[in-house]
Amino acid sequence: MAAENIDDVVDGLAGIVGEATRAGDRAGYFAALYRQVTVEVRAGIRAGLFDDGARMDCFDTLFGNRYFDAYDAWRRDRSGPRCWREAFGLLDDADTVIVQHVVLGVTAHINLDLAIAAARTSPGAAIQELRHDFLLINDILARVVLVVEDAVGELSPLLSLLDQIGARTDEQILDFSIRQSREEAWHNAVLLAGQDEEERAATIERLDVRAAVLARLIARPGGLVRPALQLIRSTETADVPTVIARLDSAMERPPTAAPGARATD
Repeated sequence: MAAENIDDVVDGLAGIVGEATRAGDRAGYFAALYRQVTVEVRAGIRAGLFDDGARMDCFDTLFGNRYFDAYDAWRRDRSGPRCWREAFGLLDDADTVIVQHVVLGVTAHINLDLAIAAARTSPGAAIQELRHDFLLINDILARVVLVVEDAVGELSPLLSLLDQIGARTDEQILDFSIRQSREEAWHNAVLLAGQDEEERAATIERLDVRAAVLARLIARPGGLVRPALQLIRSTETADVPTVIARLDSAMERPPTAAPGARATD
């Protein structure tokens, strides 16, 4: 699976979502979220939101192909980057809650793939020209996160327990992963853009190791979070196709909260 433009990325993600829906495969959870984001980015390109729409199309395509490569490697022989192996390795774990699957995908894609795609789009000093458009994606992600938070809440009625024990809720986890991790990704993109091939390989290895550590913390939290997640899982729908369908239609429904009701900045 290799995309040549953002339309191919949307189509490729739709194909994964469709296959996952038919197979009852939890890989469709993140793929559905990712498709929503990509559709919104494409709409932004077509509306002239970005300084350079063609460059953003290239950036999104490189970014999408990082995910497709990891997905294909896992399906082929359980290989691929460490952080993606952590995420995909829990797809058959019925005890992992919906939001964990989503956040594991977000963590791998942003903490590893984003900087690589940005540096390849604008190598060398040109990376600074990408910053404005790179940051505009945060606004798109914030909108998608808000509606996905509503969707997950409908499917996971006890998710608010994470608030009660002082842990992060789904929206806060996603918002933290997106905003803080994207800031780090930008720093790493600038670093990668100025490195030679050997230096880039070492940096990418370091990013993968760090993202894998974060993934393990999300997958196997300690303290009071673990029993809370077990209780949350016991009340979530076990119908995987239904979850995928709801996540994949999240942007078709308005968020239930009034604007400004949740902190997404």
